[in-house]
Amino acid sequence: MLQRLLPALLLASAAPIAAAASLDLAWWREGKVQSVQLQQRSASATQAVTANTEIPLGSLWKLFVYVYAVDGKLATPDYNCGGRKQEEVYCCEAGGSVARDAALAQSCGLFFAPERLGIAQKPWQDYWKRRLGSAPAGEFSWLADPARLEAARLVTLGSLLRVLASIQPASRADAEAALLRVVLDGRGAGSVRWFGSQLRVKTYSWHHPKREDARLGGAAGWLADGTPVWFGGSDSSTGIFQKWAPQIAAALPPVQPAEDSGCVVVDYFSRYPVSAVRTADGLAVPGALNGRYVVQFENGKSLPIRSNGELTLLKGANGKPQIRGRMGVNEYVARVIDREASATETEAARAFAIAARSYLQQNARRAESCQFITDSSATQRVSPNPASAAALEVARWTDQLVLDGAQVRYHSTKAGNNVLAWSDAQAQARTGKGFDDILAAAYPGTTLAIAGNTGTTCARLAKNEQWLAYALPRWERMLRREEGYEAPAQLPAVCALAAGSPYSEQSRNRIFMRPLATREDRITLAHEYLHIGLRRHPRGQDEDYVERLARRLNDLSLEAM
Repeated sequence: MLQRLLPALLLASAAPIAAAASLDLAWWREGKVQSVQLQQRSASATQAVTANTEIPLGSLWKLFVYVYAVDGKLATPDYNCGGRKQEEVYCCEAGGSVARDAALAQSCGLFFAPERLGIAQKPWQDYWKRRLGSAPAGEFSWLADPARLEAARLVTLGSLLRVLASIQPASRADAEAALLRVVLDGRGAGSVRWFGSQLRVKTYSWHHPKREDARLGGAAGWLADGTPVWFGGSDSSTGIFQKWAPQIAAALPPVQPAEDSGCVVVDYFSRYPVSAVRTADGLAVPGALNGRYVVQFENGKSLPIRSNGELTLLKGANGKPQIRGRMGVNEYVARVIDREASATETEAARAFAIAARSYLQQNARRAESCQFITDSSATQRVSPNPASAAALEVARWTDQLVLDGAQVRYHSTKAGNNVLAWSDAQAQARTGKGFDDILAAAYPGTTLAIAGNTGTTCARLAKNEQWLAYALPRWERMLRREEGYEAPAQLPAVCALAAGSPYSEQSRNRIFMRPLATREDRITLAHEYLHIGLRRHPRGQDEDYVERLARRLNDLSLEAM
């Protein structure tokens, strides 16, 4: 069957494998396949891939089994390597074992064997039919039987990307977290320099149809904003990354800004007591701050600030004004860049962003699903104003990347043992060094790792989701009158909360709470849904307002029963 592959994927069989000079890159946006062909040396261009181009499935089948198993809450026990099977080289050493996420990144096919995980054909078919809706059945016949997900199976590029597009954020979240490892220490090891955290792909390699000593390889998955992406050419997946990473990164479509994940609570001006917070009309009243204000300090100085609802004016235990911020991790990191550094030297700023995120992870106090930290020269100084666009772009590009292996510190001008000097980082960036080299010089012995801002797996609460689906049409009539309300494209996933207080993940469209048992539980579900639907509402972070509205919605639901 592999002989049917189109020339766009293959190079002349007479040429040595090292002479491979083109690579096909495609993605799915606006309901269609978009593609480019990348060139090296003086190669003559061939026709770029299209939606109808047939490609080998390779080991990409493991990604679909992973998503199905996670979404269906299937038991996925670790695979134990006995040393008797040749394929275990992709899994673990004899006597060892491999868990689900590592198995996906390492491409351990023995772990994902459908028969091992107890995947039956009928539930599998029903699951993908729900995902793909009214799509022509013949186009996805390769996905009809889990027992026939073979590496040699040919699939059209359009059908592959469309299946990837059908997987919703809450369902692909765990897969993306696992696949971030590919550019750190997987088949694409070292290519993080070019991709940051923007590429979340499963690699594949398969036999060349005309040469026994040659390979076809590449990867498929998503960009950070959920855009399905695929690339492939004549080489192993490792060789593709080594030869093509810079060009792939340059040719990828711009990644759209995504909702921030995680939660950071900042107590502002901890070393500078506030005497008053004023508006143009007088003293600000306690509650969410929206607009421009002037903070007056007890030392006689003042500071103009701006808030879009993420800052709250409180009365402290001593009766004095206190300003507290609540924001996503990337917004926090970007505000630290604006306050402690700058985004003008991109590679230096990327290194600084990773250092700032690492510091947060190592030093913040954790409570109720958030990281708590003070704004202080003794910790990290955080801008009280919304992050600049340039700093936010840097923070998003490095999303979830942290350093592992040392306590991370930094200073404006003085370097030291595991201390990054911002002035040194800028100087190195100007000589052409990448952010990874800058970090390696400042923090020798550390490695780049994944913080996973939230990283929490989702054990779905079916009854909670059923109640939300029942109540939402009734809520919509009221919510459409609320300024800034935007219904999420899909019903949020409702996940079991292991500990702490309920919360919502806007970027992944997930709500974490306990099973429904009481009226207060239903109010909690409405409350956390409102944080998703009102994420752009001027009072979307005003807890009192959201709670009052949640109670009104719950009463509306009960009236309709």
